[in-house]
Amino acid sequence: MALPLLPGNNFSRNVGKEKFHKSQHWGFCNNVSMLVSEDKPGIGGELLFGQKMKPKYSAFPKGIGSDAPSWVAFDKQVLSFDAYLEDEVPDKSQENYRIRRYKIYFYLEDDTIQVNEPELKNSGMPQGTFIRRHRISLPPPDEDQFYTVHHFNINIDIIFYGRTFKIYDCDTFTKNFLRKMGVKLNPPGQCPEDPYMKLRRETLDCMDPLRPYESFDTLKQFLEYDRKVLRFFCLWDDSASLFGDRRELILHYFLSDDTIEVKEVIPHNSGRDAMSLFLQRRKLPKYGPPGVYQPGQITDRTVLNVYSGLGENRVKGYLLDKYKLGKVDQEFYKDDDLFIGATINVWGRKVLLCDCDEFTKTYYKTKYGIENFTSILCKAPPPPKIERKFPPYTGFGSEEDSLRSCIGLRPTPHQKNFRKFVEKDSYGNISNILRFFAKLFTHKCADVDRLFVISYFLSDDTISIFEPIESNSGITGGKFLKRTRVKKPGQEVFKSELSEYIKAEELYIGAKVNVNGYLFLLLNADKYTLNFMEAHSDKFPMSSIELILQKLKEEESKSRELKQVLRAADSRLTKMVDYNTFRDIIMSLTVGKLTDHEVITLARHYQVPEDTKPDVNVLIAQAHEQLKKNAFENFERLNAICVYQDREKKTVLPSKYIRRLCKSSRLPLTDDLLASILSRFEDSKEQIDYESLFCTLNWRMNPVPELEAPSYLKETSNHDFLLKNKTLLLPNEEALREGPSRTGLFHKRIHSPNNFFALIGVV
Repeated sequence: MALPLLPGNNFSRNVGKEKFHKSQHWGFCNNVSMLVSEDKPGIGGELLFGQKMKPKYSAFPKGIGSDAPSWVAFDKQVLSFDAYLEDEVPDKSQENYRIRRYKIYFYLEDDTIQVNEPELKNSGMPQGTFIRRHRISLPPPDEDQFYTVHHFNINIDIIFYGRTFKIYDCDTFTKNFLRKMGVKLNPPGQCPEDPYMKLRRETLDCMDPLRPYESFDTLKQFLEYDRKVLRFFCLWDDSASLFGDRRELILHYFLSDDTIEVKEVIPHNSGRDAMSLFLQRRKLPKYGPPGVYQPGQITDRTVLNVYSGLGENRVKGYLLDKYKLGKVDQEFYKDDDLFIGATINVWGRKVLLCDCDEFTKTYYKTKYGIENFTSILCKAPPPPKIERKFPPYTGFGSEEDSLRSCIGLRPTPHQKNFRKFVEKDSYGNISNILRFFAKLFTHKCADVDRLFVISYFLSDDTISIFEPIESNSGITGGKFLKRTRVKKPGQEVFKSELSEYIKAEELYIGAKVNVNGYLFLLLNADKYTLNFMEAHSDKFPMSSIELILQKLKEEESKSRELKQVLRAADSRLTKMVDYNTFRDIIMSLTVGKLTDHEVITLARHYQVPEDTKPDVNVLIAQAHEQLKKNAFENFERLNAICVYQDREKKTVLPSKYIRRLCKSSRLPLTDDLLASILSRFEDSKEQIDYESLFCTLNWRMNPVPELEAPSYLKETSNHDFLLKNKTLLLPNEEALREGPSRTGLFHKRIHSPNNFFALIGVV
């Protein structure tokens, strides 16, 4: 009994198969039906019996590299092989065969091959591109297939269009690529020498030309070493002669033409006239001064005779003396004659080379392999320096101005650090001003509640103090200290040395600063100050997260107790703790080792991200303020236009149309503010309820209360204004592996409630 054709009741092997298309094997040619293609596969793309799939391109192993196509993955990557060809030369007695060298390039992106023959001088054969770039088919009987990367190796023969090329070597990139492909490379071979070229070279070497040619072309040396000069610091000791002394010289050796130039270093108040050059730039002979020679005696070439032809086309020429009779040889100093410790002859003066610059050391180290560059002391010991004493400060003017009057007969104003002023001056949104919130450290009841804002200007290290004005406080606020530099306490007033002033590194939260007798306690700092100090933690150690974590690692013995405290504080398992709780735990753990500034730095590093998206009421209040200033009230007209465009009467229109309508109607709102408001009224389909939008923007019908500036006068001893959410994320081991290099203010959430001491490596 046959089983019904239900799922699971048949034995077909096509279960799960999705492709059942059939290739077209038969067609018509001249109105005659015949088999038009034998290479097409069967049903579903499966190969027929006895049929082999011909690869289109080289098959590279999967799993290596990316899944990009070959023309992207192997773009501009070419395999280079060195090969030669034995070309027969029939009917010629001088040579029977000729060795021709080639470069075979295999382009990985499309399996194309190009064969080039390097050009040889006076070869007499056309050279260059031997086979243009294209895909080359295999020799018969596989002419229907093409060469791939698997057909290449070293020390093999490869046939291109009937010519047998012998590959004997390849470059480094090709070797590395073939090894990664799993190809076992054969040892490299050698290219035989062409017998005819060898015979020709030996013949030319044995020939003695009648008119020898001497090449004095220095263009290559000039192009290679132009503007490259060796510099040596020299000493000429002339103290043995009458009125002679030690003179310091600088020798310049020009590599472009082997010339030497010597300059003299004239010290101040030496009594000598300033000379431009001690020796003008020229070639320096080793044995000088030489004798007096006749004109033409010192020449590069000796001419025997000059001849010329007759007629219009005259042939002019000359004969040279190849034996160079009567030539005077002069030896000049070269770069290999100059080294530290050598004594050279500068026209009868013995000059000692004592030292050289870094470029000269690199040159000799690269070219000659010299490693020892021990310098020789060429300068005379300086005379004892007389200590200059200045009278004490008189009290008139500033200390710097009083000191300038003691330096010279004509007092000049004190030169301030202009570079520091330009770099640290306020520009754009960068103020370069550190602001701290402080109070007086005093026992007077009237001054206990007085709060101040201390500003430190980094451009000139000045300090200004401002006391905010509070109504009905009984204290006149305003400027408490004008902008000036503040001296450190405990210094003598009338002294010769300049006084020390308060620096930015001494200011941090929790520090006590004495300003002209008033002791201030720094309570807090603004966000820019904290960011600046954390960005320059090398100058502000209280803001260095690495140093803070190093201090916490020293409390390893209290880790078990700390685990229990943190778990008890996080009763809801939110992986967050309150800032005040966090501060109390850290302060009780370290017992005074951490300051308030370090605790705030640690809290900012692991702070919960706050919502930076502005509130809708704030946006509407800002929009109403701008609309009032420009007296814009055409909301009914905008609403009427939207009603006319709303054909379906759904009271919604696309946000792009609303934005274009607002811009065309010259709605006096900035682009950022308009985009933020439209995004709040936009639904999931990018449509806006125009009636609700314009009704909200109508400041006449729906006024909103004006924005109030946030007050910073309230003292917050627990630093709640730094952390708006007043919560911290408990860090985990994954955060530790990233290290304290995170420059942001927040840390990412964790997957397991680990204790806080995971960040310092305590178990």
